[in-house]
Amino acid sequence: MNWLSELIRFLVENIFKLNIETRLGGSIHFFIYDVIKIFILLSVLIFMISYIQSFFPPERTRKILGRFSGLTANILAALLGTVTPFCSCSSIPLFIGFTNAGLPIGVTFSFLISSPLVDLASVILLASIFNWKIAISYVIVGLILAVIGGGIISKLKLEKYVEPFVYNNPIHNNEEEDLSVRERLNFSKEQVLDIIKKVWLYILIGVGIGAAIHNYIPESVISTILGKDKWYSVLVATFIGVPMYADIFGTLPIAEALVAKGVGLGTALSFMMGVTALSLPSMVMLSKVVKKKLLGIFIVIVTLGIIFIGYVFNILGYLLI
Repeated sequence: MNWLSELIRFLVENIFKLNIETRLGGSIHFFIYDVIKIFILLSVLIFMISYIQSFFPPERTRKILGRFSGLTANILAALLGTVTPFCSCSSIPLFIGFTNAGLPIGVTFSFLISSPLVDLASVILLASIFNWKIAISYVIVGLILAVIGGGIISKLKLEKYVEPFVYNNPIHNNEEEDLSVRERLNFSKEQVLDIIKKVWLYILIGVGIGAAIHNYIPESVISTILGKDKWYSVLVATFIGVPMYADIFGTLPIAEALVAKGVGLGTALSFMMGVTALSLPSMVMLSKVVKKKLLGIFIVIVTLGIIFIGYVFNILGYLLI
């Protein structure tokens, strides 16, 4: 979107009378450009993806998953998670519904990992910020993490660590009505408005932090903490990200600014994945439906997976950038 960047440059230099080579001018350019770009792409992508999603309501998704078992079910659950743009918190009710309906908990955990981590809109935004090689690689490793994580939980036979009330909720087996084209378009429009309302603040905060990192925090400071030569950078980024809560769209500008400052690609992605897959609010919600042992195993599996992915991307990142 070079045309947008040049338009914002003209605005900053001719309306605000600021040189974008200065810290203030550069920060304002970064902020306005990224906010507009993200909102434009997000609106278009959510509309398109929601139209696709209208063919996969929760009941139909549950029925599709119920036809498969074993590794195939885990793979399908992870793939279906990519077309359901739910944050980690909003995925919890679906987890309850799927588990109550009789799906193995390992399958539902594959969905629970994939849904907030790898949705199509975030992938295209990731490609717009970095490139398609990085975006596709991110999708692949995210799906692998979801499949392996769910598979391990299946093998450990942890069903008894799900709270009993989850299995006692009434199930509504009503067939989903076929929607007309107009109804699907209205649904897509409503999804755009609903998701934008939920994430706009996180986007502004994320872009603001990214602008500050990009223009105000010296590269030497970033390198000292998260530099490519620091073996612990992935660990630090992961554990900083876990207690935070933000949508993936809010963390992308931060990852962009970190990489621009010399932080390893894997370190930036580890932070992003920690925020989206293991946010503190979603873990609190999950603790209400599973017992401590299962919650702890889930957190350990996903955290170790994110750390491993981070180190792999740091080692092979030069092939992708």
